[in-house]
Amino acid sequence: MELIASVGEAPAGLGALFLSAFLAATLLPGGSEAVFAGLLHFRPDLVLPAIGVATLGNTLGGMTSYLLARLLPRKEIPRRLEAVRRFGSVSLVLSWLPLIGDALCVAAGLLRLRWLPCLLWMALGKGVRYAAVAWLMH
Repeated sequence: MELIASVGEAPAGLGALFLSAFLAATLLPGGSEAVFAGLLHFRPDLVLPAIGVATLGNTLGGMTSYLLARLLPRKEIPRRLEAVRRFGSVSLVLSWLPLIGDALCVAAGLLRLRWLPCLLWMALGKGVRYAAVAWLMH
């Protein structure tokens, strides 16, 4: 409980939230919602900065997966990525989903989708998710 309480201090709490959100968006296991909810429990006045910081960290983590996949040598794209190819960067609005979201970010990189639309759709999906969590806490 002491760890969660220390998350409530604004600079430390937002930093921990950023790191948690970033790591949660990579292929590493973990979720940032608990840190996000803990911060808002102790500091409800930080709702907008928390949404922004969590969205930024989670989006940068997703873009890291995208970039690492994009740097892989080009090979034949597996057939199971056809849905991502068909819907393109718009599919990254679902990048907030557990497990599927990480795969979508990697697929976008493997498919060499343009980075800016990927970034924007990814940020939108992740931002809406954190906003929904904040709304549900009220």
